[in-house]
Amino acid sequence: MTGPVRVLLVDDQALIRSAVRALVAQHPGMEVAGEAADGAQGVALARETRPDVVLMDVRMPVLDGIAATRAICAELPGTRVLVLTTFEEDEYVVRALRAGASGFVGKGAEPDEILRAVLAVHAGESLLSPAATRGLIDRFVLPVPEDAPPPVGLDQLTDREREVLLLVARGRSNAEIAGALVISPLTVKTHLNRTMAKLHAHDRAQLVIVAYESGLLRPGGG
Repeated sequence: MTGPVRVLLVDDQALIRSAVRALVAQHPGMEVAGEAADGAQGVALARETRPDVVLMDVRMPVLDGIAATRAICAELPGTRVLVLTTFEEDEYVVRALRAGASGFVGKGAEPDEILRAVLAVHAGESLLSPAATRGLIDRFVLPVPEDAPPPVGLDQLTDREREVLLLVARGRSNAEIAGALVISPLTVKTHLNRTMAKLHAHDRAQLVIVAYESGLLRPGGG
């Protein structure tokens, strides 16, 4: 039997931490692993407590959420980072996804939406809002220069793995990918796992970034 999802809260606003702490604590399937007021404290606590999910603010003193996300994702592959964001921080969200974050949720979201986001990220459903993620990338990922080297591992992908990568980047679920390619969902999962291993991707969110930054998919959907 698995235990509750352990959540680490990292935000420099005490009011936000208090509200999210109460929200997580009242959920029967979650518990608070700790809380930190800046990114440096967050990294240290993550190393100490090894939470399942980190709810990470972006703009913080000492160490910002992007650098903290990069450190946590590099050192703790079993920990997922969910970025807490506001509408004005879109550019920071893309940078956080590049750093290894698994998704994002607005600070103004309804309580149930935040809890669902935590559970979704913990379950590996990285792209909480594919359309929103694509919108962010369309605005903030720069065009790829023609002479830019391809991402490490891209040339190792099979044709089928490239097809799966493109469909993931377009926001398709495993079931939708299976239907489009006429293969089983289990086969889709196998292709995904191999693709992530070859591209050294933390999860689906990083596959989307790779697809855009390699030029396989162009901002705007081309």
